[in-house]
Amino acid sequence: MKRPNIIFYFSDQQRWDTVGCYGQALPVTPNLDALAAQGTRFQNAFTCQPVCGPARACLQTGKYATEIGCYRNGIALPLDVDTLAGQFHAAGYETAYVGKWHLASDADRGIDHTVTAIPPEYRGGYRDYWMAADVLEFTSHGYDGYVYDGDGNRREFIGYRADCINNYAIHYLQNRTTDNPFFLFISQIEPHHQNDRGLFEGPDGSKEKFKDYKVPGDLEGTDGDWRENYPDYLGQCHSLDANVGRLVDTLKAQGLWENTILFYTSDHGSHFCTRNREYKRSCHDASIHIPMIACGPGFEGGKVEQALVSLMDIPVTLLDCAGIAKPEGWQGASLRQLVAGKATDWNTEVFLQISESQVGRCIRTADWKYSVCADADGWKDSCADVYYEEYLYDLTADPHERNNLVADPALASVRADLAKRLTARMLQAGEAVPEILPVRG
Repeated sequence: MKRPNIIFYFSDQQRWDTVGCYGQALPVTPNLDALAAQGTRFQNAFTCQPVCGPARACLQTGKYATEIGCYRNGIALPLDVDTLAGQFHAAGYETAYVGKWHLASDADRGIDHTVTAIPPEYRGGYRDYWMAADVLEFTSHGYDGYVYDGDGNRREFIGYRADCINNYAIHYLQNRTTDNPFFLFISQIEPHHQNDRGLFEGPDGSKEKFKDYKVPGDLEGTDGDWRENYPDYLGQCHSLDANVGRLVDTLKAQGLWENTILFYTSDHGSHFCTRNREYKRSCHDASIHIPMIACGPGFEGGKVEQALVSLMDIPVTLLDCAGIAKPEGWQGASLRQLVAGKATDWNTEVFLQISESQVGRCIRTADWKYSVCADADGWKDSCADVYYEEYLYDLTADPHERNNLVADPALASVRADLAKRLTARMLQAGEAVPEILPVRG
């Protein structure tokens, strides 16, 4: 049997509830909804690190951010680490990458590729097609910008950014010269805010088109900047959806669709400055709950998978889809086996490391959210020996996480159990056994 082509379509800072099949009432994502109806939707998918660079490092290596030293933004992927693209290449796959990379610059070591071409050795093993920028929000705005091709040439683009990044992926599909299977990673920056302008840049007309949105429950009645930005945010998500549709049309026209596995997900969500002073880097579901949809061989039938799954499960899943064994030391478990009903001892919680805003650790179960924080610098320190309990939410009674129960004496046994489970997951991630102390008064 011919090995499947594999496409990983990655958005940036996209909440799960922007997608229709997750409950979005407006017609934001008709193409993704159609793929979910014929594929598999993971209802309870979460990031492993709610910030861009570390989440990407986890995806490209199958290891937690602290295991490879990429615990915050601005740390380059180690040159000697085993990578996802390297595994695919060794197995005879073409490897292609378009969009935002965010793993090539390292200020502490004097390595700056934020707005320049990324040398081949800093591309994580992607070899056959490259059209990317390290920090895409520095080389572009919502409209217009530039990336670099595989030869290091600057490639200007004109038009809405998500459309242009998607065009590079289509260009790759339409100009392939071999019959080898391919692994294509598409890394969009939408619906991330535009850093230098401090706002979300949807396609023209987004404010009017999506002005009648229903306010998500966690945002209702809060401060933050969602009131001025949410219509554009939904416009960005709508643009991504349209581009997924165009990509699928290209795959069908090229005769590739029936033998292609497509994954769509995001690096983290967005709480719109309601939990801290920016958009993510917190334990709350607005930051960590992400859409995740898979379509193609092994994921057919309109299934809805309720098990808790992590972005950390993606690398070994993609390899499994290609028949590549899980490399030694890689974390996570295959979603392909889960959907097929063959997974045993699936984790009943997801584990997160939180950096930059804090040195934090978190687990989320079906019923509880438990998060701890250290007296440490989230930019300078990757971990700590001592953590303090910070948040406990009863997700059944309080799905929007408004009532922090971390100091409730009646829940001491719940916290003790969650602390034990959190410690076990930290050990699994290669961390030392921490001391976890009660919340400070």
